[in-house]
Amino acid sequence: MPNKLTKLLTVGALSLICLSTAALGVERLKPFGERSKGERLERIRNSPLFVDGEAQNPIETSLSFRGKFWGLLKRYSRPGRTPDTAPPVQTPSFSEEAKTFEVTWLGHSSVLLELNGQRFLLDPMLSERASPFQFMGPKRFHDAPLSVPDLPPLDAVVISHDHYDHLDVATIVALAKRAVPFIVPLGVGAHLESWGVPVERITELEWWEETRVGQTQLVCTPARHFSGRGFTDRFNTLWASWAFINQGKRVWFSGDTGAFPQAAEIGEKLGPFDLTMIEIGAYDPAWEAVHLGPVEAFKMNAALKGKTLSPIHWGTFSLAPHPWDEPILQLMRIAEEAELPLLVPIVGESMSVEQPSINAYWRDRATRSTPN
Repeated sequence: MPNKLTKLLTVGALSLICLSTAALGVERLKPFGERSKGERLERIRNSPLFVDGEAQNPIETSLSFRGKFWGLLKRYSRPGRTPDTAPPVQTPSFSEEAKTFEVTWLGHSSVLLELNGQRFLLDPMLSERASPFQFMGPKRFHDAPLSVPDLPPLDAVVISHDHYDHLDVATIVALAKRAVPFIVPLGVGAHLESWGVPVERITELEWWEETRVGQTQLVCTPARHFSGRGFTDRFNTLWASWAFINQGKRVWFSGDTGAFPQAAEIGEKLGPFDLTMIEIGAYDPAWEAVHLGPVEAFKMNAALKGKTLSPIHWGTFSLAPHPWDEPILQLMRIAEEAELPLLVPIVGESMSVEQPSINAYWRDRATRSTPN
């Protein structure tokens, strides 16, 4: 009997070693990106935002599902997590010159911001699946409204963090062929370099650092989230939100974040914002510390002194247990009661920030869904 037990333990240990080795090998594949080294790694080691090589949140944040797992499984059984038919998509049409103040929503958190004659592409994700591999993982509800060759000239690409639904390898590889600068949180540049973006076109910032692109001041602002593309690289890169300031016009882009009190500081220092683009989807009690839902997005906008809110991070992928359109319908009700202007285009539609509206398609659906 002892011999059998010894054999079982040996087989188990060898199997675990093989699985671990395979996992680490997979993590070296191109879609997973690259780890920081050299000067970049030294900068991370010297950053007050990193402790022992791990990026920290602005307030204490737990990613543990402990005590919430079974409730999460039950919520995933809710109906309506994907639409019965694909949401409408519009093919964008861009003028030769960038507009004064316009937003084109490309789905999920991907946005083309036109600001006083400059164009900024935010968190571009144009692949079919939010995954390292295109044969598996969360699939789009709708087609991407365009491909990289269809994009107009860009002044910069801005990334909030390195998760697959915000940093897509195929989109970045295609953009790397353009002479466009990339502005990213500290550490994310290692991924970009490994995918063909020249190091001289990468600017990496920490919270409250800033850079200029033409007439636009870009400020890297805090967020409450996490990072990582593989099995062993969680917290190795920084995550951020972004403020854009140009000739009196002010925009804030949330990326992914949970609620954090320093949002009020952002509003005091850099606001009031003419437009906030804030995530409203993929929320759940199990991860409320690192994602906003409609209620918290509304509160975040108020803390930032936002005049108009444009919701992002919804309507493209099923990443949480809630019905796919619940975030926008709840936000519409909240905003109507508070008389807060919303800018809600359909995917691919361009909309002026100075004349925000809600596309009629979503209004028609508002009577056919109920909140939690």
